[in-house]
Amino acid sequence: MHYIRLIQVLYQLKLFSPVGLYKLLSAIRKYGMNLMALLGYAGKVYGNRIAIADERETLNYSQLLSQAEHLAILILHRYGIQNGHKVGIMSRNHACLIKSIFATSRLGADVFLLNVEMSQDQFDHLLARHDFQLIVYDAEVESLIECSSYSEKKIASYHDHLPAINDLLTADTTDFPKLKRATMGKLVILTGGTTGHSKATEHQPSIVNYLNPFVALMTKLKLQKYRAVYIATPIYHGYGVAQCMLFMAMGAKIVICQKFDAAQACALIHEHHVEVVTVVPLMIHRMLKQDVSRLSSLACIVSGSAELDPKLVEEVRGKLGDIVYNLYGTSETGLNIIATPQDLRLAANTIGRKIHGVKLRIVDDHNHEAQPGQIGQFCILNKLSQLNGQAWIETGDLGYRDDQGLYYLCGRIDDRIVSAGINVYPLELEQILNRHPLIENSAVIGVPDDEFGQRLRAFVQLDYNSSITQEQLLEWLRPRIARYQMPREITFVSALPYTTVGKLNKKMLRKYSAIIEKQ
Repeated sequence: MHYIRLIQVLYQLKLFSPVGLYKLLSAIRKYGMNLMALLGYAGKVYGNRIAIADERETLNYSQLLSQAEHLAILILHRYGIQNGHKVGIMSRNHACLIKSIFATSRLGADVFLLNVEMSQDQFDHLLARHDFQLIVYDAEVESLIECSSYSEKKIASYHDHLPAINDLLTADTTDFPKLKRATMGKLVILTGGTTGHSKATEHQPSIVNYLNPFVALMTKLKLQKYRAVYIATPIYHGYGVAQCMLFMAMGAKIVICQKFDAAQACALIHEHHVEVVTVVPLMIHRMLKQDVSRLSSLACIVSGSAELDPKLVEEVRGKLGDIVYNLYGTSETGLNIIATPQDLRLAANTIGRKIHGVKLRIVDDHNHEAQPGQIGQFCILNKLSQLNGQAWIETGDLGYRDDQGLYYLCGRIDDRIVSAGINVYPLELEQILNRHPLIENSAVIGVPDDEFGQRLRAFVQLDYNSSITQEQLLEWLRPRIARYQMPREITFVSALPYTTVGKLNKKMLRKYSAIIEKQ
């Protein structure tokens, strides 16, 4: 059945036709096994369709292919980048980022997608582990590079007077020889957010290793039906770059902008008649509050990278219809679980069902297999984890499976506390708190407690102009939660901190909580 679905998907994308296969093989023969082969195929098949639309420019697939090829030639001859070299790309979502990814992949380099929000200490730590031969950067991080030990070659994405990609594209390449075929190095995604040292996750381009997630997205989300997508998440994260490459394979118009802003996002969706958005839950929440009338073209909201609040699922359903899909994956193992709107109707807090090819074990603290309903750590085995030289990957995520085959998250292992000998999961209290009609959002962490060892502290952000006391909120909670889930304190805040990915920044909340404890 899975292979029948695969054939159907490839047929719909014209890859199973003689002409489609010929164009794909021709692109691989010309460029080699690298990302440029994907763009080469898209350029031949989708030519005049719009590929990228950002704040500066709009390019069709033929133009994007031409510019990426042009850029690859110049990066080779001016900067000497070739197979085996490391290139760091530190850019936000814009056309030059995408051109740079394709161009450096074409040369066989290892491409590192770097978080523009990293600190000086994190960047210095990165340089100590990796010898980059070239860094492509946005002007906003120029000082980060200048204050570091980095002394190799660099080029800005856009700049008025320094060497930049936008100027390089105007240079003449007539006298340069054509590029030879190249096999791409690794595409490296850095994980770990902005508060600690990152971990590099390497991905080797291989159609076989990504077939199962690809088919799952096509069959469950029906993405091949849509022609315009807005990628709101940073492309330098695994979730963002994967979606970008996926939609290029389908010839979609990809709308991007450098930073997420709810008002701008609503305007872009309306202007480009966007049908699909790839977001984190916080972005959905802010767009709904901003201007839901400009979101009427949406037919598919793809949420990932952070926990999806059941209250938000119900809000989207009421305002836009059953169009939310919840994705679960990790940087090391890729996409593993998908919740469809039908799954979310059964249980608004589910992350869905495993996709084909994924093995998932839930193990307790003694490494025993958990029974349905029993909470344990997710351990995953799939083609991507095996490619990275590992078997079962311990994700650090806690959750359980019900009798219907649906999976649920209970938070990270680091978030779990033990209160009077009982395992307590902050996420469960967050989901209850968020049901309160006066609460905008909440975050729950564990704090030391002399009597119980640990207790919960809740940080609560109320809706605008709303008011409620701690005593009133505790009274509301009592019939809805177990005694061990009752927070020791509730701290009301004007806003909750988030990471650049849109996840609640609990490390910052723990630091704030420690200050409160000392007072």
